[in-house]
Amino acid sequence: MTQVVGKPTPRVEGQLKVTGEALYSADFKLPNTLWGRVLRSPISYGRIKRIDVTRAREVPGVKAVITGQDVTGLRIGRCIYDTPVLADGLVRFIGEKVAAIAAETEEAAEQALDRIEVEYEEMEPLLDPLAAIKPDAPVLHPDLLSYKGLPVPVEKLSNVFAYLRWGKGDVDAGFRNADLIVENSFTTQVTHQSYLEPHACVVKADSSGGAEIWSCSKTPFAVRTQLSNCIGVAKEKLVFHPTHIGGDFGGKGGFMDVPACYFLSLKSGHPVKMIMDYSEELVAGNPRHPSIIKVKTGVKKDGTIVAHHLDFTFDSGAYGSMKPAGYLIGASTCAGPYRMANCLIEERMVYTNKVPCGHMRAPGDPQGFFANESQMDIVARKLGMDPAEFKRRNMLHDGDETPVGGHISHIRGVEALEKAMALSGYKKPKPKNIGRGLAFSEWSPSGGEGNVFVTIGEDGKVKVSSPVVDQGAGVLTVIVACVGQELGVPADEIELSQLNSTVVASDGGVGGSRATRVYGNASYEAGVKAREELFNVVAQRMEMNPGELTLADGFVIHRPTKRRLSFAEVVKAKGSPINVKGYYKSSEKAHDASVSAQIAEVQVDPETGKITLRQMTSAHTTGKVINPLMHQGQIDGGVVFGLGYALTEEVMFDGGKITTTNFGEFKIPNIMDIPPLKTSVMENVPHGPGPYNSLAIGEVANVPTAAAVANAVADACGVRITDLPVTAEKVYEALKRRHS
Repeated sequence: MTQVVGKPTPRVEGQLKVTGEALYSADFKLPNTLWGRVLRSPISYGRIKRIDVTRAREVPGVKAVITGQDVTGLRIGRCIYDTPVLADGLVRFIGEKVAAIAAETEEAAEQALDRIEVEYEEMEPLLDPLAAIKPDAPVLHPDLLSYKGLPVPVEKLSNVFAYLRWGKGDVDAGFRNADLIVENSFTTQVTHQSYLEPHACVVKADSSGGAEIWSCSKTPFAVRTQLSNCIGVAKEKLVFHPTHIGGDFGGKGGFMDVPACYFLSLKSGHPVKMIMDYSEELVAGNPRHPSIIKVKTGVKKDGTIVAHHLDFTFDSGAYGSMKPAGYLIGASTCAGPYRMANCLIEERMVYTNKVPCGHMRAPGDPQGFFANESQMDIVARKLGMDPAEFKRRNMLHDGDETPVGGHISHIRGVEALEKAMALSGYKKPKPKNIGRGLAFSEWSPSGGEGNVFVTIGEDGKVKVSSPVVDQGAGVLTVIVACVGQELGVPADEIELSQLNSTVVASDGGVGGSRATRVYGNASYEAGVKAREELFNVVAQRMEMNPGELTLADGFVIHRPTKRRLSFAEVVKAKGSPINVKGYYKSSEKAHDASVSAQIAEVQVDPETGKITLRQMTSAHTTGKVINPLMHQGQIDGGVVFGLGYALTEEVMFDGGKITTTNFGEFKIPNIMDIPPLKTSVMENVPHGPGPYNSLAIGEVANVPTAAAVANAVADACGVRITDLPVTAEKVYEALKRRHS
């Protein structure tokens, strides 16, 4: 049978992208399309006393102007419905949408924006989440208790809109039994996803309230439901069309400008296109949450962890609407792949008057694992143990209970550790000012819902279709590979098409490193069904035993006689095309864990604090690798992503105002910042939730990087940086303090 899975297959949409034929949301050109733009608040917090759009309407070419008065009371969210379509009498952050305009040209729209007059009554903003949770802090959302979609009940009105706990055992008793207790506090910064394609959408509404929508969201069915709930129109009347997505990294799962664009289209009677410029993306996107994380660990003298407490405070910004669960699920797993009898994890989501934060690769995990893996390194050194040995002693094994009481069926942490140490030369002697730092992450993906259709027509061609959109990670290629594997057809001979939201009642979309699990299993099922139908037709019409049939290169082959029937001949014998559907749905979190062990090697200049990355090593225990080319791309991309978080990236604030408004100021890593990357992938896990026992890879590679770098810096120069990013300035100041 033709081998497809496990081969380094190029992306199925690659030719469309490199030739410019791939259409992104901003590329759709409908007749008489208007340009939509929004006016944003210049203040962090205040009431709108007066808004006058009279002069804006007078600009030639302006077809619609809307303010919060036109959409009063309408809120939207991915889980928590707390965000108004346009500021409804109150602004809560610099960059909030106050008014929107649709005009025949971009120039006319911008000119009209300049003519809108807004008078604000400024109020004192809350910019510090620790100040915002104090009992006497002013409440930023007085209507909180009435919001739809709160993830957990809120007992008392405050700026904490979600408080969650996970754990097991008796933490206080565990600390009483400890020989050593270590406490530290860690902080992480705001960072932006930095996708190349900014948010964009095109909406063509009709007088009945229905609409056709082209949006760069990776979860179009979810956005359809959110918009439906917001505007009170049946979701079946809102048709979302598939588009290519120019990068995501967690930031393209929401509604963004779609509601405002919808109302502009409805009011103007024209299609409307809205594209955020990158200044808007950095000022009013949905970046990664900053955090304050307190960690307390109790251990015995032999290194056994007897108590562990993680306390998260996440600054959500002005709204909580951009989180699909309303909080950051990743916090619950950040105690790491370690055995501990007593553990407590607490999480608080807090409103402030800053930019609303959303999802960015592994939401909650990079923050938590930076704190936790740094803490483990500190604890090991206080015990006089090598951090690698300390982690080895406490590592989870198959069948163990997780720190918060979950179950791990299969995990290969020790194997990943040993491979990373060997590949990196972890135990080799180091010159002065050279340090090596180790950090772990583990990932068990959540479930989802996916649909895949397979058709074999009269020409014998295999055609695959799905309503999923590919955010850049390669799910379309995975779908084709799994179908091709089951039908014995090379991936490049399978035709692929994407479907709009009318073809199925619901579809989960991608995210959370679950795409291969969900759509891979759906495509596997579709491929199996199509193969079985081919065999059944041949068995019935040709009087052959189905057990003696196999497939290869578009033929059904009878093994004993070597007789070959093309797919076209089988379909002709059947009298109609073969049409099957693969469907997968699971709400259960997987119990098989991917593990990444990373070791950073750095050199620190003691005179300046400059950090030079010498090498990054990653060892991964995975299941079956569906596509080695894309799999390695996920690892390399994840490491580089993590290096930006560790060393350079930070959205800077002056009060509530963001001052990093372009990529010249927000410094993502470039080629000169990337050290040699060493990788080992161990496909030795016999279990996995994806097809062919595959495991997640999408996010696990970027989670431990910041801690690995911070641990390496501490090893190199003896100073511990507990707030990200780890910069030369911070290292220099810490060294200066140590020597003063």
